[in-house]
Amino acid sequence: MAMVEKFGSHVCGFPACQRAKRREDGPGQRFACTLMPLRESEAIILQHYALGEADWLVSFLTRSMGRVRGVAAGARRPKSRFGSTLERLSHVRVWFFVRENRELVRINQCEMIESFIDAFRDYSSSVALGIFSEVTEALLPEHEASDASFRLLLLAAQTVKRTLRPELPLAYFALWSVKLGGWLPALDRCGRCGKAFVEGPAAYLSSSGSMVACQNCRTAGMRPVSPDALALARRMLLERLDRVAEEAAVSPSRPARELADAMLDVIERQIDRKLKSRELLEQPV
Repeated sequence: MAMVEKFGSHVCGFPACQRAKRREDGPGQRFACTLMPLRESEAIILQHYALGEADWLVSFLTRSMGRVRGVAAGARRPKSRFGSTLERLSHVRVWFFVRENRELVRINQCEMIESFIDAFRDYSSSVALGIFSEVTEALLPEHEASDASFRLLLLAAQTVKRTLRPELPLAYFALWSVKLGGWLPALDRCGRCGKAFVEGPAAYLSSSGSMVACQNCRTAGMRPVSPDALALARRMLLERLDRVAEEAAVSPSRPARELADAMLDVIERQIDRKLKSRELLEQPV
């Protein structure tokens, strides 16, 4: 009979725990699992992949440990205890076991905080949400906590869910992802001559995203960025997304789409590959 450690309703059943040290605890007996401490964290599900016949391999972003990958045993069975909690971008509370010197954790239980299934039923919203999860998966290293990235992902997803208008939150998410990655150049003046940008001709973004230049300093290969898109970016860096969304409620969506496109180009250059979910974006009309 396997020796297990019970943490409330959570039971560790790994074979290695059969070697755990037995101890007395009050009127009953428990078995201490010193090999696999139980962790609890707020998390957002990023991706899941089929593993074996009935399991999911899940990538999720936690507040306490950053991006983590783990196995949810039996999650693909029809009557799995995980239910819909492992769907993409589900905001959950997760309990998982960590084994020393192992990359994968073992997911024991998930509790839903907020579901985004309804937003995924809208095509344009589902594409934006897919980009959120793919970018986060690609940019964040494992086991490095980033509360700012967690809050950014949750805020952008909630805005898409509430409005079903993904252009602005997508631009906001892409811009701040570049900012948090340390790749965003100054947006108020030319990176070469230092001249401040004013209303008028477009500015020009380098292919690497490392510099924005004025018309006089641009070089071949730079992409134009309209004054409206540049102004929107500066406002997004200073104001909350809900405030920007209120001000842009009746304005055209083209500046947001232009800004998102430029920032996604920077992200693709940094990760050195194309974003699969980006290919599904509808072209601006």
